[in-house]
Parts: sequence; structure tokens; C-alpha cells
Amino acid sequence: MSIVLLVEQVLNGLQFGVMLFLMAAGLTLIFGVMGLINLAHGSLYMVGAFAAAATAAATGSFLLALVASLVAAAAAGALVELTVIRRLYDRDHLDQVLATFALILIFSEGTRWVFGSFPLFLEVPDYLSGSVTLPGGIEYPLYRLTMILIGLAVAAGLFALIAHTRIGIRIRAGESDREMIGALGVNIARLYTLIFALGAALAGFAGALIGAIQSVQVGMGEPVLILAFVVIVIGGIGSIKGALVGAILVGLTDTLGGFLLPRLFTLFMDASSAMTMGSALAAMSIYLLMAGVLLFRPTGLFGGP
Repeated sequence: MSIVLLVEQVLNGLQFGVMLFLMAAGLTLIFGVMGLINLAHGSLYMVGAFAAAATAAATGSFLLALVASLVAAAAAGALVELTVIRRLYDRDHLDQVLATFALILIFSEGTRWVFGSFPLFLEVPDYLSGSVTLPGGIEYPLYRLTMILIGLAVAAGLFALIAHTRIGIRIRAGESDREMIGALGVNIARLYTLIFALGAALAGFAGALIGAIQSVQVGMGEPVLILAFVVIVIGGIGSIKGALVGAILVGLTDTLGGFLLPRLFTLFMDASSAMTMGSALAAMSIYLLMAGVLLFRPTGLFGGP
């Protein structure tokens, strides 16, 4: 096994991790501030991907496609919050789960009705195609490297928003004491809509970026949603820093597990059995990571009580 190949897999894990962060950041904001379990977050990821693919097909512009993903997912998120989610804040978590699961079905069938059952494809633009030479002579796809940089830039912007702006102060205050900021004159309903739309926009943006390296299809958000829940459990519910660290850990664990474990098992068994055993254990690795973290830190790496 060459060092170059290992470094490439580390970069793939980092790219996967920062995309998971875009999903998990919105999810942890929504749960941390609103106390809402939103199973429909993956559907907003799908909305962003379909909006981007449709816009790119109509205009030929990848940048317009990314803007469309942000706008469409944020608009869908705001609409859902105003019409459905707003009625669930004071309800039991089971009611929230059932209602947002119903939203998954509505989004899936609505998307199938508008776009059909066949997948769409979002092409990588010419100026981001090809590969770039990194230090050490490593050839790495330019688009994947751009995804890493965009994800880290969004993370930095989100940290700045939360830590250094008035809306960030309100979000942090809402996590601590929602009743108090309401008593101080903050419009809680407007704040909740804004947070939900922001989380939806991040999810939709992630869907658009991923849509250029895989097909855009109905139901594509649910597997990513499961991983996003794993991320926020590992990082700590309500913590943006925890979401970033947890996402990178999950991305690296999943990618390196799938790369290293089958090769490790070839030392003890034939190649076919090693691939089967290694792939099965690699699929379990992120859940083993989550169990290990919770064993020592039941609230997650950066979660509060």
C-alpha cells in the first residue's frame, strides 16, 4: 500500500466529513435551539440537489445551480416551518418524529411527481474538472478539493455568524433559555423560521455539491440523514464545533475503514472473504466509534448536560 494512495483516502474522508458537517450543522442548530427532532432534514438535502440539477440543465451554469440549491432548500424549509413544524414545538418528541416522517413521504412523492422516477445528473463544470498536483506529487481531483475548501469556508462563516453577530447571540441565547429571550422582546417565531431556513439551506447546498459526483435521485437524503444524526451524537447535540469534529471523524472512519480493513483481512484469509469481512466491519465502524465516544462521554465530545 503506497503512502500516496493513503493520503488520497484521507482527503476523500475529509471531503466526506465536511459535506456531512453541512448536513449536521443545520440539524444540530434546529435541535439545539428548538428542541425539535426533524427527520425531514434529509428531504431538504434532496430538494437542494434536485433544484441544482434542474437549474444546471436549464441554464448550463453550475454557479446558478448552487445558488438555486440554497434558495430552494431555504424556501422549502421556511414553508415547512411556517405550516407544519411551528405546531410541533410544544408537542412530544414522538409527535415530532411522526409528523416529520410524514414530511419525508410528502417530499419524496412530490419530487417524484415533479421530476419523475429517473435520476438526474449534475455535471462538474469544466473549470473544476481534472486534477491538481498537491505537495508530494499527489494527484487529486480538483472538484473534490474544492468541496473541502468550500465546506471549511462555510464552517468558518458559520462559526463567525454564531460567535460575532447579533443573530448569533440570539441563537446562543435561544439554546440556553428560550423563554428569557422572548421576555426580552426577541421575536421567537421569526428566529425559529430563520434558523430552520438556515439549516435547510446548508443541507440543500450539501446536496447540490454531492449531486455532481453521484446521481440525484428520490430518497438520496435519508442515508445521509442517518450519518448526520451519528455526527451530532458524537460531537454533542447543539454544538457547532462538535458537529465539525464529529463529521470529520465519521468521514475519516468510514472512508479509511473501507480502505484499510479489507487489506488487513487479506493477511489472514483469501481475498474474497477478506473483502466481505472487511466491508462488513467497515460499515459498522462509525457506529462502533459512536458507541466508544458515548461510553466515555455520554453527552458527546462537546455537548453540555
